[in-house]
Amino acid sequence: MIVITAPTGQIGSRLLHLLLDRAPARGEELRVVVRDPARLPDDIRSRVDVVTGSHGDAEVVDRAFAGAHAVFWLAPPDLRAPSLESVYLDFTRPAAKALAAHGVGHVVGVSALGRGTPLAGRAGQVTASLAMDDLIASTGVAYRALACTTFMDNLLGQAGSIRDDGVFTGTLAADLKAPLVATRDIAEAAAGLLLDRSWTGTGEAPLLGPEDLSADDMARVMSEVLGRPVRYERQSLEAVRAGLLARGAGHEVAQAYVDMVRAKEEGLDGGVPRTPANAGRTTFRQWCEEVLEPAVRG
Repeated sequence: MIVITAPTGQIGSRLLHLLLDRAPARGEELRVVVRDPARLPDDIRSRVDVVTGSHGDAEVVDRAFAGAHAVFWLAPPDLRAPSLESVYLDFTRPAAKALAAHGVGHVVGVSALGRGTPLAGRAGQVTASLAMDDLIASTGVAYRALACTTFMDNLLGQAGSIRDDGVFTGTLAADLKAPLVATRDIAEAAAGLLLDRSWTGTGEAPLLGPEDLSADDMARVMSEVLGRPVRYERQSLEAVRAGLLARGAGHEVAQAYVDMVRAKEEGLDGGVPRTPANAGRTTFRQWCEEVLEPAVRG
């Protein structure tokens, strides 16, 4: 039995489709934890065991983890949370207790790059996600943290601006090259670990994507794929903070995001060398052709 949390999100939904294709041949059953089962397509809902509720709720995870052999864990973002600790640690504590109580053997969680770097302790959301990893590992499960860099898919939130104005924004210097990973590659890595549970102990599985790109590089690729000029505008950290507060974010959560992007500017994601094992398959150009362009055209 494999339990999937956040099965309707960008990563969880892709992971669910991969496991529906591959798990039955291995004798694996699937269970999902979802607040609103109606968000699952009918053909999927009929093929999985559904536990309704939040996976931050103690009663829900107690039911979900009973009889489970492996769990995919993702703490969902919450702009309006009262504190950063509540987003990652408080949300995960009920699950940690349930993992130990039910003797779950393996957990794969979505986390971030940065562990072991001088920036790890002052990287806002990344710092909190690393503390979440430590909490899960403390339960005694075999744990792999998918240590991810920035998602290519974050650009989907700017599809309207790219379509209407030919502009996307960010906080990094325009010429600073940094790694990017597609959520489809994160889901693929999670599926592999959940289905082949020969691994033991705790550790990280870094996911860097196949190349480092600057914002100017990304603008060039997007321009070529979309057939129209796309340019990058750099935002100040203060503008980012103000934008988050205007959207209802709490001050601590907004500051944590600012601290994270500042740490990325200072090299947070540069501590792991790229290898065939952590590079993934999806290039930024391929992602633009297959994901961004339909979103912009649509």
